[in-house]
Amino acid sequence: MVQVETSQLKAECEAWRQTLRQYREGFTQDKTKLQLAASHSLSKDQLQDVEHLHNQFHIQLINIHDLKQAIKMHDRRIGYEMREQNGLNEETVADHENLLNQYQRLELILQNVREEFNHFLRRTQN
Repeated sequence: MVQVETSQLKAECEAWRQTLRQYREGFTQDKTKLQLAASHSLSKDQLQDVEHLHNQFHIQLINIHDLKQAIKMHDRRIGYEMREQNGLNEETVADHENLLNQYQRLELILQNVREEFNHFLRRTQN
């Protein structure tokens, strides 16, 4: 058993899930904005951008969902191990670090997609 501050781990899990919920809401709104932009007269290149961004939103919404579920299961595992074993397995602590890395990588990707989308909007509104 590994003694760590489980309240901190659980708080991190909740913070990650909250941030991912915000990204999900934002990307859902961005998909609507993209559909509105696509209804205007666009060049062939801009239409390809629309398709690319649409695909990215779809893929990233799946990634958000999958990571949120993994974090939720991890959070439950932390609670279970603390109740039943009064401490965490080393594997659970390692999984937490792995989830942190996954979360950080996904957040970078999500920020890049959002920047790409905002750049697209600026180009199409001129």
